Amino acid sequence: MDVILLERVAKLGQMGEVVSVKEGYARNFLLPQGKALRANEANMARFEGQKAQLEARNLETRKEAETLAAKLDGESFVIIRQASDGGALYGSVTPRDVADAAAESGVTVDKRQVVLTGPIKDLGLHKVTVSLHPEVEAEITVNVARSPEEAELQASGKSIQEAAAEEEAAAEFEIQELFDDIGSAGQDSASVDDILDAVGAGRKDRDEDEDA
Repeated sequence: MDVILLERVAKLGQMGEVVSVKEGYARNFLLPQGKALRANEANMARFEGQKAQLEARNLETRKEAETLAAKLDGESFVIIRQASDGGALYGSVTPRDVADAAAESGVTVDKRQVVLTGPIKDLGLHKVTVSLHPEVEAEITVNVARSPEEAELQASGKSIQEAAAEEEAAAEFEIQELFDDIGSAGQDSASVDDILDAVGAGRKDRDEDEDA
């Protein structure tokens, strides 16, 4: 189906261009959302008559989008989810979740403006594009974590895998130190035996005093 674009549509064309698209795409998206008209002489004349008005409206909405983009670009939003130790989510993060997280921070974003190539299914920091206008985009970071503390850790540049590895290494170091201490004590067995004898003698004297 040939249509006349009433605004710029990504990967399709600019305002005023006549492009060929699949009929389902036109019927389900372009036409009902007012992004295009069927290409015929009547609609072409209609477009020419409204062109100045459409361009003015586009300029206004673009300025509004640019203002919001300046506020939104580079921002990070935390989303708390349950996940396995390996970082796989029990579920996924969708555009609606991202829009809700932005709203909680005081930024209004429509879920349809959140561009995801697929649902987010892992913990970590995820770069997400927000299409605020056909000509204006912002990039945000979605910090998906199991707790606010974990989100802070990820924001500092550490992954949960790295944090877990550090904790495991610290635990192994403590265990090794304990074994080293025991080994050192074993090398001075006479000293250890003296201590044990003294402890035993003390207990014996205490028991005799109690019996008396």
